[in-house]
Amino acid sequence: MPKTSTEDRAWIDEAIRRVDADANRSADTHLHALPLPVDGIELYLKDESVHPTGSLKHRLARSLFLYALCNGWVGPTTTIIEASSGSTAVSEAYFARLVGLPFVAVMPASTSTEKIALIEFYGGKIHLVDDAGQVYDEARRLESGCDGHYMDQFTYAERATDWRGNNNIAESIFDQMQAELYPIPAWIVVGAGTGGTSATIGRFVRYRRFPTRVAVADPENSAFYGGWESDRSDVTTCVPSRIEGIGRMRVEPSFVGGVIDEMLHVPDAASIAAMRWVSNILGRAVGGSTGTNVWASLKIIERMRQAGESGSVVTLLCDGGERYLGTYYNDRWLAENGLDIAPYARKLEEFAGTGDFTD
Repeated sequence: MPKTSTEDRAWIDEAIRRVDADANRSADTHLHALPLPVDGIELYLKDESVHPTGSLKHRLARSLFLYALCNGWVGPTTTIIEASSGSTAVSEAYFARLVGLPFVAVMPASTSTEKIALIEFYGGKIHLVDDAGQVYDEARRLESGCDGHYMDQFTYAERATDWRGNNNIAESIFDQMQAELYPIPAWIVVGAGTGGTSATIGRFVRYRRFPTRVAVADPENSAFYGGWESDRSDVTTCVPSRIEGIGRMRVEPSFVGGVIDEMLHVPDAASIAAMRWVSNILGRAVGGSTGTNVWASLKIIERMRQAGESGSVVTLLCDGGERYLGTYYNDRWLAENGLDIAPYARKLEEFAGTGDFTD
């Protein structure tokens, strides 16, 4: 973007005011206590589905817009471009409309039709690619072909959010936990899509000197687990993740492995079984990444139980299940994708009755 003019600076000021005003109109997200048949251990779900755009990515999109505006990368004629599997694009389309800018989402062709419809509802345009690994280069190509700015969530997620506080998700969790039986979580469990959430929470707990440990739950076909385990950033996979919103074919630049205490690999069928299990408990549908988070949380809780430890575990309800009615909630889709959730569903039912989650 060329040197900022007086007129452009005035537009940027107004755009920032609109984004801040939108945040002021939004209440904090809820923290739900999920009943467990385990004495001395509590599990909480931070419900990010209640954001205006229905997912955890609303926080990221707001931060990315503020970061780009304050850096002078976005002006009154800029086309916003993002590479996204869905939820980030939904939220960025919302903020682009809020400040009056066009938005284009570069997405894998496998993205759920429900997410595509939401992006279009907010005025965004869809640019589909057959190979999920092509989204980055295609977004850059589109950026160079117009007066555009590629938001690049996978690079800027970890630096666009102020991890010291300023109402980030970590500060919100600890504020809401203050009156609970175990106010300082023993563990916080999250998935990784960009790596921005795990980086923010991991840095925050270290900065505030909390003993809380941070675990990342990673689905099948994701490079994050292998990259973290081998301490390499060049790990890649050949097949995209089936759990939308988390898991990537490469270790993204925003993934900060040094602030993560543990990673857990979660089978996709286990994620979907846990998603349905939580949905039945809450009485409303949640998304697949929530199932990934919950399955990993229960593995950690089982370890705590066996060690005779007490405390709290906090994880994220990332988005609502209405975005996945044609996939994760569709038994025919599961069969077509070779996903047998029955063994994992039985394990969850046994846990509900006995409190035992051993393998």
